[in-house]
Amino acid sequence: MTSVGASAEAFTEPAYGDRSLGDVVPAVARALGVGPDVVGPAPTGLLLPDAGSWVVFLVDGLGAELLRRHAHAAPYLSSLVGGHAAGTAGVPSTTATSLTSLGTGLTPGTHGLVGFTARVPGTDRLLNHLWWDKRVDPLEWQPHPTAFARLAGAGVRVTVVNKREFEGSGLTVAAHRGAAYVGADRVGERIAGVVAAAATSPSLTYVYDSDLDWTGHKFGVASTQWLQQLAMVDAEAEQLREALPASTRLLVVADHGMVDSAPGARVDVDERTELRDGVALMGGEARFRHLYCSQRAVPSVVATWREVLGDRATVLTRDEAVERGWFGASAPHVMSRIGDVLVACRGDLAIVSSRDFGYEMSLVGLHGSLTADEMLIPILVG
Repeated sequence: MTSVGASAEAFTEPAYGDRSLGDVVPAVARALGVGPDVVGPAPTGLLLPDAGSWVVFLVDGLGAELLRRHAHAAPYLSSLVGGHAAGTAGVPSTTATSLTSLGTGLTPGTHGLVGFTARVPGTDRLLNHLWWDKRVDPLEWQPHPTAFARLAGAGVRVTVVNKREFEGSGLTVAAHRGAAYVGADRVGERIAGVVAAAATSPSLTYVYDSDLDWTGHKFGVASTQWLQQLAMVDAEAEQLREALPASTRLLVVADHGMVDSAPGARVDVDERTELRDGVALMGGEARFRHLYCSQRAVPSVVATWREVLGDRATVLTRDEAVERGWFGASAPHVMSRIGDVLVACRGDLAIVSSRDFGYEMSLVGLHGSLTADEMLIPILVG
């Protein structure tokens, strides 16, 4: 059997309770003067300046390593980096998981959105956490009060400024319920909505931009298109800062980074059919797979996947991944949503299925795993 991870780069472990995306709202709460009894203890590694009004601007796909490499395309955001350490996404490093960690202040193992797709326990169906499924009640799937709701209950004005199509979606209900919602589809609308919401003190206003992530998926993070979109995001952040009064602080974060995966670096389970043996259902996404196994097939699945992938991926059982702390504190009812076997890719490897996930075959940029390019996120104060 090939030694797993022997010659590969070290993974970046999630910094839960210290400087992860789920620690952002507790840190903002402390900066607003709200006690830890409302949203939980403030993180140990993220101290924000006191202010009565905070704006959190999340740029989907803006990894800290990508920003460092392409600082010339984002002079404003790069000027905020200074000597500040990067934060981390949770595991997996994917949008639905990260947005829920931000909005709830909880680890993925507690809030339960443990990937792009995950098995609905007791069924042979996958729940896509971005597109959702009307048969699944988001209030049951993620039953905990959000950090947004708890802050609002403590007298803080909490507002989400996002695209109109996302209002009332399953992900929005699971991750961000309890906040006022302002629909805004264009940059000018978003900035105006943020400025109006942030005029109240104390307040937390959250605003989201998905265009950089979309561009990376379609063209790759090495593309001219991605660099041009990064420059546009940089201008948006600077315009937002200029439109806000000096007394309102701006916090720019991301949900994950991204890596480009070349066609030759991909393994298609429908061509390497031995990878299908013992796997009843495959979920997650191309860089981080959840494998739901047939009865008593876990040992053979682990052995086969480790043999085929070698040091291009880390293959763990559910218990091994939980023991490593990948999902943070994990609730019993969430455990069955996590794959019996987890496959976290290294380098530019991607695990694809031309039969089940054809849309992933067309994507250039991918994310989900624990490499520094995917896990490290900027935490920038302006």
